[in-house]
Amino acid sequence: MQVLVLLAAHASQVVAKERLIQTVWPDAFVTDDVLTRAISELRRVFGDDPKESRFIQTIPKSGYRLIARVCSTGADRETVAPAPPVQLEIVLAVLPFEHLGGPEREYLTDGLTEETSASLGQIDPEHLRVKGRISTRCYKHTSKSVAEIGHELGVDYLVEGSVRAEGLRLRVTSKLIRVRDQVQIWAESYESEPGSMLELQRELSGAIARQVRLHLPPDRLTALAPRHTRNAEAYDLYLRGRHLWNQLTPATNRRAVEFYQQATQLDPEFALAWAGLADIYATSPINSDVPPRGVLAQARNAAAHAVASGSALAETQTALGTVHYWLDWDWPAAETAFRKGISVDPSYSQAYRLLGIVFVAMGRHEEARDAMLHARELDPYYPMQPAISAYERLLARDYSSALEFAQRATVVGPSFWIGHFQLASVYERLGKSELALEALEKAEALSGNSKMLSLRGYILAKSGRTNQAEGVLRTLQSIARERYVPPYAMALVYAGLGQSDPVFDWLDRAYVARDVHLVRLADPKWDPFRDDPRFRRLVERCDFMRAARTTGHTQR
Repeated sequence: MQVLVLLAAHASQVVAKERLIQTVWPDAFVTDDVLTRAISELRRVFGDDPKESRFIQTIPKSGYRLIARVCSTGADRETVAPAPPVQLEIVLAVLPFEHLGGPEREYLTDGLTEETSASLGQIDPEHLRVKGRISTRCYKHTSKSVAEIGHELGVDYLVEGSVRAEGLRLRVTSKLIRVRDQVQIWAESYESEPGSMLELQRELSGAIARQVRLHLPPDRLTALAPRHTRNAEAYDLYLRGRHLWNQLTPATNRRAVEFYQQATQLDPEFALAWAGLADIYATSPINSDVPPRGVLAQARNAAAHAVASGSALAETQTALGTVHYWLDWDWPAAETAFRKGISVDPSYSQAYRLLGIVFVAMGRHEEARDAMLHARELDPYYPMQPAISAYERLLARDYSSALEFAQRATVVGPSFWIGHFQLASVYERLGKSELALEALEKAEALSGNSKMLSLRGYILAKSGRTNQAEGVLRTLQSIARERYVPPYAMALVYAGLGQSDPVFDWLDRAYVARDVHLVRLADPKWDPFRDDPRFRRLVERCDFMRAARTTGHTQR
């Protein structure tokens, strides 16, 4: 509202971003993201289209201008029709449920926390937004007050809870706290078995929504049904699998697959377990060096089962999009699936992040920035969000912003390897090879895939340490005799050495292997080879935009 008042006071004039930030937030350090979100909220309320604005214009590299009619306050006040009533959006976050038992079932509380967030996100997406599905993990066992947490997350309400497990039965106690005055406005206890979580989630989500005075369409509650299984053991296995998959390492991925498979064997229509399998199969080539052709059929099968069992779930649509992007190389189809996921649950940050990655690949950087902004707002303390934002800015050749995001990722998640990997990539572009190698060393200690070694070879080659870079090539070749190494890894080291023929030989091998890393051909490391006819032919063969051409659409 303060942003709107300031714009209205200077109607038809451009108000600089710096002035808006300094005036509205004089005693706090805030980034442009905060102002961008304020403008986005105003446009949402006004029903304004930023591309054909009738209310607030964005003035590139300058600020914003209010172009709507502003009434005077004197006797000559214009008569305008009253605006239709606006149902304000309520923002809520679910804090990590406390486990009142041994550590061997911590996965149960982590899963219940995420499931409660997900269920609430689908109750009334037009009026209730749920933040921090993953970010709230950082508040587990925190000593921070409700006021501090609420301020940091930017929410109106917080849900706290605890879980006590006795065999397969659960006792869940939950309470709803209003952030502005820290008043507990509701509390309730539920007893349930994991297999009857549908009823528990419906009760819990419905009760919370009623307490914040939202209308509850019956069909929204019915839509939660495909989320769950009535098989207690299948649900328990699913939660174990998701807990492991969140760690994104080769070892935990393998174990997560086993749990998901067991869950789908017990309940062949368990949509979330199928979606979990599709996610792991599709992403394992990028984070665990799994041969893509070895998981392609499994990923497609899992995604098909997920959508067939629960097409109205954000997780199933997002899993389908993940398969389309990484393995099918069908980016328009991936975009469609991610948009469907967002339409079902606008609070699902993973769908926004993956949509941003697709936009990056397509070169649609303005849309990518918007998608990543939504992802960061929904899960501000999940290190994946700034890490992928760094990747997006890197491909946009905005290296200063990329550095800021990569550094933020390593601060938020010091043990998260992707943040350190992105930091190394940015330092390399800035010509700071020693800092890049230091960041890579941290990433290597936290992960077990070929990307770290490949990037190390590239950096060594670009900094003139040819012998060491060739040593990396020999190491990769030695590893390849024992297990799959993406051909892209070899091509990248040769790119650093500037040896075109081996580069294209290995890129051709990558195409034959359907190496998922080829979706990153827009990376600036490939700029020196972009005008080579062999590079252009490779991109044409990959045919990432096939659906757009088939349906007559063109790349925007």
